[in-house]
Amino acid sequence: MNHSSRDIAILFTTSITRLFAYGSLSVILALYLAEIGLSEQEIGLLFTLTLLGDAGVSLWITTRADRIGRREMLILGASLMIFSGIVFAFTANRVLLIAAAIIGVISPSGKEIGPFLSIEQAALSQLLPNERRTHLFAWYNLAGSFAGAFGALAGGMIAHTLQVHGFTAVGSYRALVLGYAACGVFMAILFLKLSSAAEASRATLPPFVRTSFGLHRSRSVVMKLSALFGLDAFAGGFIVQSMIAYWFFLKFAVSVDVLGGIFFGANFIAGLSALAAARVAKKIGLVNTMVFTHIPSNILLCLVPLMPTLPWAIAMLLLRFTISQMDVPTRQSFTMAVVTEDERSAASGVTTIARSVGASISPALTGVFLASPGLLSLPFFLAGGLKIVYDLLIFGSFRKLKPPEESVRDVRDR
Repeated sequence: MNHSSRDIAILFTTSITRLFAYGSLSVILALYLAEIGLSEQEIGLLFTLTLLGDAGVSLWITTRADRIGRREMLILGASLMIFSGIVFAFTANRVLLIAAAIIGVISPSGKEIGPFLSIEQAALSQLLPNERRTHLFAWYNLAGSFAGAFGALAGGMIAHTLQVHGFTAVGSYRALVLGYAACGVFMAILFLKLSSAAEASRATLPPFVRTSFGLHRSRSVVMKLSALFGLDAFAGGFIVQSMIAYWFFLKFAVSVDVLGGIFFGANFIAGLSALAAARVAKKIGLVNTMVFTHIPSNILLCLVPLMPTLPWAIAMLLLRFTISQMDVPTRQSFTMAVVTEDERSAASGVTTIARSVGASISPALTGVFLASPGLLSLPFFLAGGLKIVYDLLIFGSFRKLKPPEESVRDVRDR
């Protein structure tokens, strides 16, 4: 294998490992924290602090990755993942949990968190030509979604199996948290093997003093994208996977192994929808794909809590996931397309941080809502409604900004 092929394989493997770990943890994390004595409000607050801490740490890492080294910053992120897993496994002390949540990397949603995605996307974008970027990101997201799906399924099954064989609920959940830390160790080993082909070209980097968060020419576009992505993430924070799992537990008394099956199906379907996004985007463009698939998925989201029975609620959630993730590879590809090569890690980092900040506030509110039977369904309505507002704003702001491959295609078509 040449360096590019080997680096792509490494980055896909680390993504798969990470999303598997995130998925396995998301099914049991809220249940684990409840078992060790945290209330719903404390769980929501801890998730908020987790996302806020991730925003700060990730911003520092991603805006320096192109200068210090992408490999070094990825290894640092894996080390923080190990740190969080170990602390969460071995203490119920709220102060230590908060410290690990703020400083470390731990995902309550089953989705990407930390500096990894931003730096990996920047590296992948330069390892292949522009016209293959969206296609590669679609496969990258497919692999991650499938890994998250199998992680959720494995998390539920492992916890259930351990409890059947004599483990306490806390003991079974703790085993999964330690498994999360072990995945961080494996990722760090793989990141050590990345070649210089994955690094930004140092010759093109402007002096640091002339940049803002590692940005220069693309600053205004990135800041506008960041504001809109932050709104979308704030909406999504109401329905992080751990909280949806807890909602199903409260409303329908669903067991942990069934919860694992639900989110296995959801993430598996989401992965297929991400793969389809590349084909759709090739025909109608990245921005149109982002918007025209996202609006109906959010209408379906609002319908989930209105379903009268568990099978109907599951069916509506799974139907939503058939199109809900088609905006993800297109959004990522669009961000990489409209900035220069030496701004890619920073641009992805800043937009991801904006998403983390946006998503950090709402879980605490969800914790309050879930503690009140009369407000149990409100997170779904708030998430769906605000996401539709985001869709309309992103379409109005960026429908005329074309990535290079679409501009070339438009000229060729003429």
